[in-house]
Amino acid sequence: MKITMLGTGAALPDPDRAQSSILVTLDNGKNYLFDCGEGSTRQMVRANINPADVGWVFISHLHYDHVCGLPFFVLSSWVFNREGRLQVYGPRGTQDFVDHSFENGAFRVDIQARAAYGVRQKNIEAVRPAVTEVAPGLIYQDEDVKIFVDLVEHIPSDITDCFGIRLEAEGKVVAFSGDTAPCEAMVRLAKDADLLIHECTFPESFLAHRAKSGVGTYSHTSPLELGKIATRANVRGLVATHFGHFDSTSPVIKRAAGNHLPIDLMGPDLMDEVVRDLRKNYAGPLRLAHDLMRIDL
Repeated sequence: MKITMLGTGAALPDPDRAQSSILVTLDNGKNYLFDCGEGSTRQMVRANINPADVGWVFISHLHYDHVCGLPFFVLSSWVFNREGRLQVYGPRGTQDFVDHSFENGAFRVDIQARAAYGVRQKNIEAVRPAVTEVAPGLIYQDEDVKIFVDLVEHIPSDITDCFGIRLEAEGKVVAFSGDTAPCEAMVRLAKDADLLIHECTFPESFLAHRAKSGVGTYSHTSPLELGKIATRANVRGLVATHFGHFDSTSPVIKRAAGNHLPIDLMGPDLMDEVVRDLRKNYAGPLRLAHDLMRIDL
C-alpha cells in the first residue's frame, strides 16, 4: 500500500502546501482518494497518478479546503478519458454540492460545449459522479477494502456531519481524522492502526488565540492532544498534517491571517514546538506531512 500526501495545508492559498487530500494506492493499482482540496489534481499528476485512474473519493466534511478541488478533479478526469462514473461518498450536503457543480450547475456551459465533440460525449458519464451520502459505520466495501466512518467534532452538526475515516486493506489499517477537536471517535477509528493521519492545524497557543478572536472554528486538535490520541489508540505510526499556515513566511499569508492568528509568532521554527508537544504524550514513529510525501506500508 502506498499513501501519497497530495495536500497538507488548510484553508488559505498557501504557496507551499496544497489543501487537504490523501491518495491511497493498493498493490493492485486501485486508487482511493480522501478529501479533494485545491491543488489535489495537479499534485496527482506530479506524483505520476492519472486522475482518471482514481475511482473513489471519500469526503470527510464540506469545508471548502476539503472539497473545492472536486469539480476540477472531475472535469480533468473527463478530459483524461475516465471511463464510467466516479464514486463519491460524503456527509449530508454532498449530493447538493455535486448537483450544483456540473451539468446543472456552475460548469454547465463548459460541459455543454465540450460534449459537442464526439470523444467527450463518448465518456459523458465521467461528469456525472455517483454520490452516496453516508452515516456512521461501514460505508464501503469491495474485494480489497473496507471503509468505516464515525462522527467527529468540527462543524456544528445542525449544519452537516463531519467524519473521521478508517480504511482496512491488505492486512493494514489507516485512519484519517478529517478536521476535528479531540474526540473519542478518533481513538476508536484509529485503534491499533498501522498509520494515523491526523490534523494538527495549530499549536496550542494558536488555538487559544483563535478561541478569543471569534474568527472561524477553533475545533481542531493541538499537538499535545494529538499525542494523547495516538497513544491511547496504540497506533504504529503517526502523520501530523493539515497545518494551518503557522509555519508560513509568506507576507501575503501573514496579512490574510492577521485577524485570527498571532502573526508575530509565525514561522518554520514552530514545527519544532509541534514535535516537542507531540512527544510529550507519544513516543512512536512520527512524521510531519509535506506535499507529495510518500509512505509505504
